[in-house]
Amino acid sequence: MLLPTLSPNAPDLADAVIIGDEHLSREDLVGAATAVAERIRGARTLAVLARPTGSTVLAVVGGLIADVTIVPVPPDSGRREIHHILTDSGAQAWLGEAPTGATLPTIPVRRYARSWHSHPEPSADSVALILYTSGTTGAPKGVPMTRRAIAAGLDALADAWDWTSDDALAHGLPLFHVHGLILGLVGPLRRGGRLIHTVTPTPQNYARAAADGASMFFGVPTVWSRIGAAPDLAQQLSRARLLVSGSAPLPVPIFEQIRAVTGHEVVERYGMTETMITVSTRAGGERRPGWVGLPLTGVETRLVEGGAALPHDGESVGDLHVRGPMLASGYLNRPDATAESWLGDGWFATGDVAVIGDDGMHRIVGRRATDLIKSGGFRIGAGEIETVLLAHPAVREVAVIGVPDADLGQRIVAYVVGDRSPDDELIAFVGQELSAHKRPREIRWTESLPRNAMGKVQKKLLGDGSERG
Repeated sequence: MLLPTLSPNAPDLADAVIIGDEHLSREDLVGAATAVAERIRGARTLAVLARPTGSTVLAVVGGLIADVTIVPVPPDSGRREIHHILTDSGAQAWLGEAPTGATLPTIPVRRYARSWHSHPEPSADSVALILYTSGTTGAPKGVPMTRRAIAAGLDALADAWDWTSDDALAHGLPLFHVHGLILGLVGPLRRGGRLIHTVTPTPQNYARAAADGASMFFGVPTVWSRIGAAPDLAQQLSRARLLVSGSAPLPVPIFEQIRAVTGHEVVERYGMTETMITVSTRAGGERRPGWVGLPLTGVETRLVEGGAALPHDGESVGDLHVRGPMLASGYLNRPDATAESWLGDGWFATGDVAVIGDDGMHRIVGRRATDLIKSGGFRIGAGEIETVLLAHPAVREVAVIGVPDADLGQRIVAYVVGDRSPDDELIAFVGQELSAHKRPREIRWTESLPRNAMGKVQKKLLGDGSERG
């Protein structure tokens, strides 16, 4: 059972979910989510505009109860993204709030509706969620996540982090990807503990959550950077049990800053939408700055170069492959892309380059390719941004890269060849079509782009650090 603690027979828990100013007891959550399930029973796939609200929580949980696949849609998505996600996933309607101009029908989520009808537990192989992830080129790819994979991934993390029903998890992460949605919402519901969603992950909100009894905190490196820069507020997190960072590498200076002001060594972990979390440092183990830890229970990893296995000696750098029970089995409607990454015998090629020590500790070196940008905890495909910019009449050629940024990890920079136009105009043009976090932070106009003999743009020559994905 994916959510055993939401059985109508489970004991109530006051404030099982706090999301902003909304408070849901376990009884509220079960009753209202089951009422949603009653309304959508028999549907196949529904889209949810994943704002951080009680309605989003009830929509997701209602879908899990009713065995209806939920497609979380980033609330800042542009028209192009929304159209692609809805078409590709086959979403039949919006569950809860719909974006302006929506053409699909809308099914309301009623906060105070109640039902106590018992629904049968769906098959473990039923697809619970379809999450969309940006690759290096083209439109985002859908990743179907089964109930079996989600349960396996969460249980492995519970083992690694000593995560129990006594924990109250606090974070302010988006509810449309693995970190904020599966780990950050389904995780505490599966464990039976509390969730305090701060809506925005500010130092003030995290300090307030600590005062409210939060024992675990999730954040991306940008969040931890800002918390470390506010030591008076950061000290409030000293009372927590575990601070966890993910979605991008945590810079060593931030790790050390958080340790200095809170007394905590941040737990790092590694994963992708396609794999969920496969590697993590342990609650009771070594937390080595710059390293993401050991494989979770049931996970195997290997390093490969040119088809040959590399030693785990702390020095050899190779392509990281993983396999385990929490992996997805392929991309939605993308057999070619699936065949490129799922290699047979359960192995998945992550596209990341790593080092593994003789003690099993993993360090992620970066992307094999240059086109995946990690900014503010988001993984962003450069090709998607380039496609949009090329539609602007002033743009003839464009190359998008990520350059090092002390706050964001990487910031998006677009090198543009064309008729010079106001930078703000091009940035806003991207914002109309794609999510806000995919807008370039900077436009750099140039006479030409460096290319090799085959005509391919050599992005490594465009900016310091652009070779890191």
